[in-house]
Amino acid sequence: MTPRCLAAFVFCAAMLVSPAGRAQQAPGKVTVLKAARLFDGKSGALVTPGVVVVTDGKITAVGANAAVPAGAEVIDLGDATLLPGFIDAHTHETEMNSDDWKQRELDQLQKPIAEQALDATSNVRVTLMAGFTTVRDVGSHDYLDVGLRNAIRDGKVPGPRMLVSVYAIGSTGGHCDGSAGFREGLFGKETGPAQGVINGADQARYAVRLMHKYGANVIKTCASGGVLSLTDDVDTPQLTQEELNAIVDEAHALRLKVATHCHGAEAAKRAVRAGVNSIEHGTFLDDEALDMMKQHGTYFVPTLMAVQGLQERLDKGIYIPPAISIKAQMAIANIRKTFQKALAKGVNIGLGTDAAVYPHGRNAEEFHQMVDLGMKPIDALKASTSSDAELLGLADKIGTLEPNKLADVVAVPGNPVENIRQTKKAFFVMKEGVIYRNDRTTISR
Repeated sequence: MTPRCLAAFVFCAAMLVSPAGRAQQAPGKVTVLKAARLFDGKSGALVTPGVVVVTDGKITAVGANAAVPAGAEVIDLGDATLLPGFIDAHTHETEMNSDDWKQRELDQLQKPIAEQALDATSNVRVTLMAGFTTVRDVGSHDYLDVGLRNAIRDGKVPGPRMLVSVYAIGSTGGHCDGSAGFREGLFGKETGPAQGVINGADQARYAVRLMHKYGANVIKTCASGGVLSLTDDVDTPQLTQEELNAIVDEAHALRLKVATHCHGAEAAKRAVRAGVNSIEHGTFLDDEALDMMKQHGTYFVPTLMAVQGLQERLDKGIYIPPAISIKAQMAIANIRKTFQKALAKGVNIGLGTDAAVYPHGRNAEEFHQMVDLGMKPIDALKASTSSDAELLGLADKIGTLEPNKLADVVAVPGNPVENIRQTKKAFFVMKEGVIYRNDRTTISR
């Protein structure tokens, strides 16, 4: 995204937000969206033409034959496709992307929490303007994600609807231990359950309760090592079966779903046995792990944009710690083959991108990453709409264009089934009936 485009997006968002920060919408207002085509989020084909009627932030009618109420504001978007607001099931909205690895690490240590929170508002803004009206944020620190979610919910900051996990839960020295790689004693004390670092089933259960207590509406675990952590191998298991069982049992008892960072096959098998709802990344999943996921209905969120971001850094010759560089090359070499195996086996696939590993706002590139590897364009669209809504437990509210659903609507030029890269060009974004972006202003009454 060019600086000029970003400035235009920010200006449009500012024009649609009151001085107090809350988007304005008159009670009882009826808006009718028209376009050449419509994808409802669940069908196997597009509808022509596309019409969506919105009243008080909810969809009241959909389809070519939907009646236009008298006095409604009609927005004709022309040769475009209306779709449900996109969903990204794996983001880190409170983390900043940077090509300077050392400076990014230093910023996290030096910047005041308030400044980091303000930085994050730029991430959620560009994410929303890219057409993503809902995201699942899977790991933050210092309750930045909770504050950001609440500010968006209360209309103080424009951004997507957020589900947040507070701290991700993992083992001492593992991928989710934020102090791993730093010298002993630097932070004054060892990390513990309050920071999501656990040892044993009792601490695992306690950590889930703490995350829930302080605002989580999804639980994130780290079942295996990771690419971007300094002190572990990428595919090694890092939580025991008993620890995973305790995490999932406690989370599900609290009606929270569990997303599991997992690259290795053995860690994935433990996680699936425990009953996690999704495996994130899944780089080295073997046939047995994928078959188990298919049998249990476990979702696979492959985060292909994460390896794209890593590949771009390697291609530029940008400094990455050697231990991370080696793991990044291993991940790049394997994830695409794993995705194709999962697709062939019919494993549930959701769209998630690992935003922050690549620059925020490029989320929609995940669509073509999946299609380039063999997924049908219509199924890629479903992955980010109805499938992700089901994974997040929000299928009764979002994910499809149907009466009584929240009016989250995106428009892209042309036909994204014929050219999936059109999803990168969202020019109209509505969330709960409020228009945050409209680059084609054709309004009539």
